[in-house]
Amino acid sequence: MKTLTLLRHAKSGWDDPVARDFDRPLNTRGRRAAATMGRHVRELGLAFDAVVASPAIRVDETVVEFERGLGRALTPVWDRRLYLAAPTTLLDVVHECDAASDALLLIGHNPGLEELTLLLVPGGDGVLRAAAEEKYPTATLAEMTFDTDDWAAVTAGSGRLTRFIRPRDVDPSLGPDGD
Repeated sequence: MKTLTLLRHAKSGWDDPVARDFDRPLNTRGRRAAATMGRHVRELGLAFDAVVASPAIRVDETVVEFERGLGRALTPVWDRRLYLAAPTTLLDVVHECDAASDALLLIGHNPGLEELTLLLVPGGDGVLRAAAEEKYPTATLAEMTFDTDDWAAVTAGSGRLTRFIRPRDVDPSLGPDGD
């Protein structure tokens, strides 16, 4: 059994005058949401034995705040391919994960994370999939399980969405975010 968790970066600051989208930092609300989600993951007792993240500034800052809430380091592998990646590229990254790892966390961007979730989880898979299809807000976490021992065997429609947690589900003051 493999567990894939996708975490979208927290809310970034569009008002910050940066030259490149890659360099856009989190805003105050985003920092708070990332730390809140980290605390919630700690309370749920979730753990990851492999973490791959986009090197964009807003993802790096999401990791820092998430770790603060989680109370431990994630030590991600920074992979440029995750920056604004298409779902097929994200799936390539999943397929490359060491089969010895059972719990993989990808931290990145939309629309790729949402599209990957919808690709991997069959239509009609219930309330959680419907929520993911409606909107995948910033700092949202989606967890899927796969009945396989090899990441290379993860294919379209082979997953089961077991969690879809938005920041507002944990702290109502963090939603709706309007992004």
